[in-house]
Amino acid sequence: MINIKGKNEYLVALESVAMTDIVLNMFIFFFISFSLLYTFSPAKMSKIEVRLPKALSAVALEGREKAFLAITKNGEYFINDERVEAKSLKKTLAAKLRENPSVGVILKVDGLAKFNAVAKALDIINELNIQKVSVAAFKKE
Repeated sequence: MINIKGKNEYLVALESVAMTDIVLNMFIFFFISFSLLYTFSPAKMSKIEVRLPKALSAVALEGREKAFLAITKNGEYFINDERVEAKSLKKTLAAKLRENPSVGVILKVDGLAKFNAVAKALDIINELNIQKVSVAAFKKE
């Protein structure tokens, strides 16, 4: 009996398996890294949708003692990403001022917000005698 071998021999190279494993691990690493960078980017940290206006004189703010007062286009108030009812805005800002008397307020007002909501916030800031007030805007180029 004659045993005839065909020319179809399968060659499994361990190098190609190892290379595939390395490439797949790199894909996983980069996908996780980029998703974490996107998720925790400072621009995405705020949960509130506020479209800031553009200004020529916009500068970066410094200092740690600041409270962000956001006013949405619907007239909703948020202090440091926490929703505040309009009737308790003064009480909440006064509490922030008691915690830190040198606190400054940064107004983040949506470009489509009604001025009545902005005027109310400015009136409360004036009543509480908060001296450091800034309006957030994007730098116009």
